[in-house]
Amino acid sequence: MEQLITQVLSAVKGIWKYRWYSLAVSWVAAIAGFAAVYIMPNNYQASARVFVDTESILKPLLAGMTTIPDLEQQVSIMSKTLLSRPNVERVMRMVDLDINAKSIKEKEATITNLMNQIKITGTSSNDIYSISYNNADPRLAKNVVQSLLTIFIEGSFGDKMQGSANAVRFIDEQIKQYEEKLLAAESAIKEFRLKHAALSGREGEFGGKLVQLEEQLNQARLELNEAEEARNSIKREIAGEEPIFDGGGGTVIAAPANPELDDRIQTLTKTLDSLRLQFTEQHPDVVATKRLIAQLEARKLQEAKSNAATKPIGKNYSPVLQQLKVALSDAEARVASMRARVVEYSGRVARLKAQANAVPEIEAQFAQLNRDYQVNKNNYEKLIASRDAAKLSGDLSATSEMISFRIIDPPTVPAKPAGPNRPLLFSAAFLAAIGMGIAVAFGMSQIRPTFLSLSHLREVTGFPVLGSVSMNWTELEKKRRKRSMYAFVASFVGVLIFYAGGLGLLLVRA
Repeated sequence: MEQLITQVLSAVKGIWKYRWYSLAVSWVAAIAGFAAVYIMPNNYQASARVFVDTESILKPLLAGMTTIPDLEQQVSIMSKTLLSRPNVERVMRMVDLDINAKSIKEKEATITNLMNQIKITGTSSNDIYSISYNNADPRLAKNVVQSLLTIFIEGSFGDKMQGSANAVRFIDEQIKQYEEKLLAAESAIKEFRLKHAALSGREGEFGGKLVQLEEQLNQARLELNEAEEARNSIKREIAGEEPIFDGGGGTVIAAPANPELDDRIQTLTKTLDSLRLQFTEQHPDVVATKRLIAQLEARKLQEAKSNAATKPIGKNYSPVLQQLKVALSDAEARVASMRARVVEYSGRVARLKAQANAVPEIEAQFAQLNRDYQVNKNNYEKLIASRDAAKLSGDLSATSEMISFRIIDPPTVPAKPAGPNRPLLFSAAFLAAIGMGIAVAFGMSQIRPTFLSLSHLREVTGFPVLGSVSMNWTELEKKRRKRSMYAFVASFVGVLIFYAGGLGLLLVRA
């Protein structure tokens, strides 16, 4: 500790030795500092405060009808991105700073200067935002703050409106696509209904109609059998009534035409009736049986014609036979009529069965078409509702009823400069000047060292110091030293007076 004190005292003595150099440097530095602070241009600060009211009565009224925009987040993001490069360039254009920029380098410097000097404070918790800007030109400072305030308010609406417009545009494109799908689906359903109009929605009717037609078919077959039996009976009677002349030409004898063929025809007819009750007219067994009956009847008719050709026709011709032949013609006509009815009913039953079998397939196809149509229709209606909601959301974002900006402090041209703080700067410069003088004196004492004490000499040389010779000042020297001390004190006091005067002058200017 004692060594430290010794070193400090030695440094102080060294500085005191070069005190006049220190004082001269302090004077020069103080004057230069005052001049620098005095000529510094005034700095004016323009600021504005705005209150963002995001609580609107429309929120509870429109809840559930559309998406309510997150206004707090929207304003917060806008405040954070207000100093983005595009916004700063827009401010430059609004206040004509871009005109002064003659080159790209100057423009970049202006943008950087604006970004550094513009201050935005405030949070979404209190909804109060402050914008401030410092510049030597008070009117320019006001215009910059006003421009930033305009961009802040417009940006809080514009971004959301742009997003809503993009959403509406996308939904409109989807709606057009679904309109085309709906038109195609409606056209397909229309064509399908026209094509299958006879079967559409009649699945329950086919069962009753089929039963009715089958009953009519069975009844027609029964009547056909009865007509064929009646016809066959007449044929048998005719065969029994045909006259047979003997060789003498006098006696007429009735004899059966061909009992063997009649029995076979009758048996086949019964078999055919049984087959018709089970199968249609196109069944192979029915067709074969009908063909066999036709062959036997043709054979019988041929034999009858052969017999009739050998028999003389004359006065003994039977009138009963003539009546039976007329009745046979009527019976044949009835049989043909009943057979045509059976064929018609059989065709109707076959067609009705085919239609009944096709109805489930048609209903399934129609259900598929209708299902696709309903899916497209539901999506189309949802898109219409979404588009309306998006438009309403965009309108809400653009309206001033959802969010309002109340300017608490509008930007004005400040009457007094906000800076620089010349008294503070001059005080700092004065202290720096004093420190600079002390530093110069200390540096000179180190460059040109002298031994100011016996201990210092002993420490540096390492030799023992036997003694010292004291300085015996003459009266003239003492007076000279005293005048030198008074002059130094006066010079130092002059520095302090210069500081006080300069401070007062700066305070008056401020």
